[in-house]
Amino acid sequence: MLECCAPFINPEKYKDMKKKSRTASSETPAQRHIAVVGAGIAGIACARTLAQAGHQVTVFEKNHGAGGRMATLDTEYGGFDHGTQYFTVRDTRFEKALATASGLVRPWSANTVRILDELGRVVASSPPSKEAHWVATPGMNALVRQWAQPLADGGQLMLETEVIRLEADKLHPQRWQLQTEGPGAGNPIHSGFDAVVLAVPSLQAYNLLLNSKQDSPLLEALAGVRVAPCWSLMVAFPQAVQPTLAYLGPQWNAARSTHHRIAWLARESSKPGRSPIERWTVQASPEWSQRHLEDDAERVKAKLLKAFTEVTGIRAEPPYAEVHRWRHAQTTEPLGKSHAWDRKSRIGACGDWCLGHRVEDGFLSGLEMALAIL
Repeated sequence: MLECCAPFINPEKYKDMKKKSRTASSETPAQRHIAVVGAGIAGIACARTLAQAGHQVTVFEKNHGAGGRMATLDTEYGGFDHGTQYFTVRDTRFEKALATASGLVRPWSANTVRILDELGRVVASSPPSKEAHWVATPGMNALVRQWAQPLADGGQLMLETEVIRLEADKLHPQRWQLQTEGPGAGNPIHSGFDAVVLAVPSLQAYNLLLNSKQDSPLLEALAGVRVAPCWSLMVAFPQAVQPTLAYLGPQWNAARSTHHRIAWLARESSKPGRSPIERWTVQASPEWSQRHLEDDAERVKAKLLKAFTEVTGIRAEPPYAEVHRWRHAQTTEPLGKSHAWDRKSRIGACGDWCLGHRVEDGFLSGLEMALAIL
């Protein structure tokens, strides 16, 4: 149990669950071992809640760090939040969880405008947002990584380990075993799991179940989810350093754009706790990203750089420019409920795609998934 972690569940609800556990069937083990596939915010919220309730948890993540799309690319010019740009807070459970990340979460005065023409001219500003925009510091990945750290310290977070198949445990057929691969996998077979949670993009969860030949009712639910891709462009201008030099280009820090290629732009250096070097993250529209999903990265970069110049008026050649492709970015058709749980097979699925595409959606999905198991 992660006693060093503040719980994500209401203490009174936790006592109630423990009381129910004591009166449950004697065939139900007091402590279960649960595999969580994916260390984004949904997976970590789920894993921490289960661990707080006294269960053994192992988290498998194919990348080198926790965070999912709450990602930060570190470069010599500073960091780029090339996935999630910011988050808002509407649910009190998410608000309480954020209180455990003292000092990491800060408000961002984005000064957002809305661009209404192809030449980047600001025809009308966006109305002032009624919701605060929040970011993690020094990068967006810091929040999930702090929440994941106790799991890592306890040997419960396996990085660079991709789960490629689910199957019945050879020694205990009523349990699950996972086939894995990757530099962090070690032994490719991990067994003895009472339940498996797929905290990955819906299509990845669907394909994993399909490739595992699991005829699960989850397949039908996952098939109805639609998530659009996104190409992100990152540019840096080290010759422009704030506050010694005035802004390079526009006076706004973020914009929602109707340009046929670009949906969003943000000046990374305007976020709190960031390097002062002028840096921008540009996110292509879902439609453009879908049409150019399999394009060569250099071709995508050239097209987005041209669009960036049109929108911002910045004609200087950036010394640093890179692109990143997110195959699963913005949910267009969510599941419509917080999670999917097949009680018979003891396989569940969660992620922001269950409810929408906000950071809070991912957190709540992981929390509710854990409570369903408990």
